[in-house]
Amino acid sequence: MQRGLVHAMAWTLATGAAVTLSWWGVHTVMSGTAYDRPLAVPLTTQPLSSSTRNSLPPSPEASPSASPSPEPSVSASASASASGAPPSAGAPAAKPSPKPSSRGGNVKAYPVSGGRVVFDLGVSSAELVSATPAAGWRMQVWKQDYWIRVTFSRDSREVSVFCTWHDHPPVVEVVDP
Repeated sequence: MQRGLVHAMAWTLATGAAVTLSWWGVHTVMSGTAYDRPLAVPLTTQPLSSSTRNSLPPSPEASPSASPSPEPSVSASASASASGAPPSAGAPAAKPSPKPSSRGGNVKAYPVSGGRVVFDLGVSSAELVSATPAAGWRMQVWKQDYWIRVTFSRDSREVSVFCTWHDHPPVVEVVDP
């Protein structure tokens, strides 16, 4: 009986060590990959329906000492002019919060045969919001100062999505041979 318990204990310890070593190896490899965590897209960048747009409360005025906010805000005058109604003459116009000049809040998705790429296209630069490979495809991402490349590959096939913005507004090109 004691001999069986010793064998069971040895097997349990060896199995635990193997599982721990395997987990550590996978974790180490995956932590060094180019996959970014998914980012939530702010609701203010999405088109609003007219019934929702009219029901938004006006945003508070930005104080001069407030730090810049990275997300664009919807002001009362912007929502009134977008809905077609002129802003009221008696109400003071809300000041929009400052935002970087390179950000435009123009989020666009590019579905390709290897997956889906989403960019936030600004006036003078772009950001990768997400890149999701389709089932069975691998993905690689390259980011530089003036371009981003996302490549999906499976077997000997490659599909690339390029976004460039050097000396011009961001342009997206899909190469799917």
